[in-house]
Amino acid sequence: MTEAAEPFIRLSGVSKTFSGIKVLKDVDFDVRPGEVHALLGENGAGKSTLIKIISGFHRPDEGGTVTVRGRQVAFSAPRDARDAGIATVYQELLLFPDLTVAENIFLGHAPRTRFGRIDWGTLRRRARELLNDLDSHDLDIDSRVGSLSVANRQRVEIAKALSMDAKLLIMDEPTASLAEADVRRLLDVVRRLKARGVAIIYISHRMPEIFALADRVTVLRDGAKIGTRPIDEVDHATLVSMMVGRSIDQLFPKVEVPIGEPVLELRNVSHGEDVRDISFTLRAGEILGIAGLVGSGRTELALTIFGITPATSGEILLNGTPVTIRSPQQARDIGIAYVPEDRGLQGLIKPQTIRENVSLALLDRISKGSIIDRARELAMAKDAIVRFGIRARGPEQPARQLSGGNQQKVVLAKWIATEPKVLIMDEPTRGIDVGAKSEIHALMSRLAGEGLAVIMISSELPEVLGMSDRVLVMNGGRMVGIYDRAEATPDVIGGAMTHAGATGGEHAA
Repeated sequence: MTEAAEPFIRLSGVSKTFSGIKVLKDVDFDVRPGEVHALLGENGAGKSTLIKIISGFHRPDEGGTVTVRGRQVAFSAPRDARDAGIATVYQELLLFPDLTVAENIFLGHAPRTRFGRIDWGTLRRRARELLNDLDSHDLDIDSRVGSLSVANRQRVEIAKALSMDAKLLIMDEPTASLAEADVRRLLDVVRRLKARGVAIIYISHRMPEIFALADRVTVLRDGAKIGTRPIDEVDHATLVSMMVGRSIDQLFPKVEVPIGEPVLELRNVSHGEDVRDISFTLRAGEILGIAGLVGSGRTELALTIFGITPATSGEILLNGTPVTIRSPQQARDIGIAYVPEDRGLQGLIKPQTIRENVSLALLDRISKGSIIDRARELAMAKDAIVRFGIRARGPEQPARQLSGGNQQKVVLAKWIATEPKVLIMDEPTRGIDVGAKSEIHALMSRLAGEGLAVIMISSELPEVLGMSDRVLVMNGGRMVGIYDRAEATPDVIGGAMTHAGATGGEHAA
């Protein structure tokens, strides 16, 4: 991509109004061939509406124009956009699980013989060629898509887009559900597409990906364009400030609170090879951050404390008294709560309402037999909406309709309703926008101020350093160091995370 390249698509003065509310306000935006153009903004900033206009789902309000290769267009349906060379890979992949990889790639536009029948030989050959172009030689074109991992299904979706000769590919949060190795592979695919001259709109909350891939970045806030900048002219702090209208320092509203008496103590706790000989003390009002690379044992430690994978040796004490935790129910009953890493699969029942989700961890306490105390359940939900600032129409709104940040608040409210002494939060802000992250961090600080002892597990080092009173570093299932806030610098913590023999700070606290 060169500075002189003409845009593949250009939007000028584009607005969109729904029910009298203007959700896009005179936005200018363009993407060039062979360019990765990152589109950033908080939930509700207008990103989804903008890409739906580009992909033909919405028409802009009168006065706005869309041009493709210099010619003004008026898409009336997604098919018009596809015919113009525009394809979208959504976060929720639109594939048919019972069809094969090859069938999904060419669904709706399969090659035909001169007699009008599907040319299966050509279809399979072209599917293989498309996957090979994406360096996906390992994908079997005859596999059922339902049997594939999320990462492999995503590659099928990209191949499907390319099968329609896409010149512009829109990627909406493509790495949100991927493991680290799959993320790296996807980024390589994006670079390969860019080198072939494909224009790419890339939407992600993950800043490292933006800086690794993007040529330019456009930021939306409250439906308006804040600016478009070359990626080498901005840094993380600048982009955050553009997105939320405040400085990055305000994202980690760490409040110094009095640290109280010991609440939870682990003495040489192990669970097989995953958690080995862990010892630390957690105090009331303290936020203990746990850092480590993928596979270091961070989540495994949380699962052991919460009784999902009970300790095989060592001792756990709560308020100075030894306890045995063999199940999550036992953990809950003695005052330990766990907000899991995957809120969608483990923390919520998405089709159910806020009311039903908030009461999930307490059903045995608010029911007699099979009869649930609906009045109490409703009161808990209303209180949660106010206390945790959940943005919703009311207690009866299904959880699936909420933003990621508000879903996380529902999960948090569910566990706080159990009145725990210890709260474990595993990746508390994964997949939510920067504004919602700030709100979750503020809630965390407030709960610590109320005397709750908090364990926060995060793969985002700025989050660990910004929110923790102390940082425990894990590597290979072992604790390799525990550091006070003042000594927990990026270099110190990063070094401990990547060196198995690292030691530092206190070794038991």
